[in-house]
Amino acid sequence: MPSSRRPTAIVSGLSSDAHTWNLVFLELLLDELGFLVTNLGPCVPDDLLVAECLDHVPDVLVLSSVNGHGYADGARVVRRLREHTPLAALPVAIGGKLGVAGGLTAGQRDELVAAGCDAVFEEHADAVASFRGFLRALPVRAAR
Repeated sequence: MPSSRRPTAIVSGLSSDAHTWNLVFLELLLDELGFLVTNLGPCVPDDLLVAECLDHVPDVLVLSSVNGHGYADGARVVRRLREHTPLAALPVAIGGKLGVAGGLTAGQRDELVAAGCDAVFEEHADAVASFRGFLRALPVRAAR
């Protein structure tokens, strides 16, 4: 029998990023797509992000950056998440302005994936459509 439970998401900024509107947009988009959303807000310390993911074990974690430090901050915190067995398979998407010099190099993108990001979305015209596709393809866990 299919689960009638709404999927859950945590939306978070990264430790060095004080921007908020990107997180509000993501929360509203996820809600529109049927997710129950916990928005941790901007400037989230790595320890807090890991603790919240361990407490909630969401269906997806969405990280967003506007200040251009998303590449470094994201790779670091996702490596920390992956150290915890309950979070080893947690789908993680990261997006926004991820590099201070503009777009990511192929090597930086590969490093984010190697760190444990399942999807990397940069500032492109089709980023939101691609993100929606990523969310729709997520497996839905059974009701708890």
